[in-house]
Amino acid sequence: MENKVKIIANYLPQYHRIPENDKWWGEGFTDWVAVKKSKPLFDGHRQPRVPLDNNYYDLSEVENIRWQAKLAKENGVYGFGIYHYWFSSELQLLQTPSEILLNNKDIDIHFMFIWDNSTWKRTWSKLSTGNVWAPSFDKGENETDELAQENNGILAELKYGDEKDWTIHFNYLLKFFKDDRYIKIEGKPVFSFYQTRNNFPAIEEMVKCWDRLAKENGFPGIMCMSKDILYPVKLEKQMKYCPFQMTTPLLFLKYKIKSKIYQDKGKPAIWNYDEVWKDILFEATVSRKDSYLCGFVDYDDSPRRGNKARIITGGNPVKFEKYMRKLMKISAKQNKEYVFLMAWNEWGEGSYLEPDNETKYGYLNAIKRITEK
Repeated sequence: MENKVKIIANYLPQYHRIPENDKWWGEGFTDWVAVKKSKPLFDGHRQPRVPLDNNYYDLSEVENIRWQAKLAKENGVYGFGIYHYWFSSELQLLQTPSEILLNNKDIDIHFMFIWDNSTWKRTWSKLSTGNVWAPSFDKGENETDELAQENNGILAELKYGDEKDWTIHFNYLLKFFKDDRYIKIEGKPVFSFYQTRNNFPAIEEMVKCWDRLAKENGFPGIMCMSKDILYPVKLEKQMKYCPFQMTTPLLFLKYKIKSKIYQDKGKPAIWNYDEVWKDILFEATVSRKDSYLCGFVDYDDSPRRGNKARIITGGNPVKFEKYMRKLMKISAKQNKEYVFLMAWNEWGEGSYLEPDNETKYGYLNAIKRITEK
């Protein structure tokens, strides 16, 4: 039954150089910098994570994206949910991988956008003590870097703008929406907002504008999703985001409070893989009708957060297959066509299907077995 459900794996494009990251974090910065600099925080802590055959790929090269798409499809991943970084009509970042995908129709993978509609600051991931990979920049110790002192540390400010700006944004997206590989529900291109509480009135008006523009361009409308959280601000559909975004009050508090306590102590909050998955499966059984479910591969964001990391221990491909299979069955029983998966390539958060030097193709093989039966 579960093979009727399609897996959309979240996809991070930050593995190619851009001038802004060179300026903000040092020349040559990509997410690989954080991954390579990571260090174990306790006995048995598996850091740094190393891609199989040291494949620290560059996503400005078409062959690397072609390799990812082929690997994903061969192992049962239906599509990528590509993070989208649009700050304003004047500033957009990390668009190269999605544009390469658009311009190379032979790359056989479905895709959609997940807009990380938030402002970028020096303290990434809401940390107040600096980023692991570039502490001197983040603390303002580099005298040549005035950005740490300017604009309250804001690097790229999110500006929704007005209908003129929304139209510019839609027209950029339209070429992707028209692509046959772009994921659609009931003929409507699917677009997800990560932060719906971030000025929801503007988002609501933007969605109305986009729905009208979609109809003017031959679609029956646009299918906009919001992240499913406790007391969500709702759009037409919702998508769960895991492993830590719980939606039932007691579980929400459980994860929120523990993370806060350990962060305040400057220590990593450590969770058990089986416990987290069981909480996710419980929430899946009581999920809203309009909310797509989400699973996760593994999690360890110490490459970004250092001692204030959230780390899930005890995971392996065998456990992942068992729990992911259960999630797919729940989704099929609820007649939900898609399941989101954290993630295809979030190496800085230890959540990736791509092969590494320890588990090899273990997680991908698990997905293949699940989707073939």
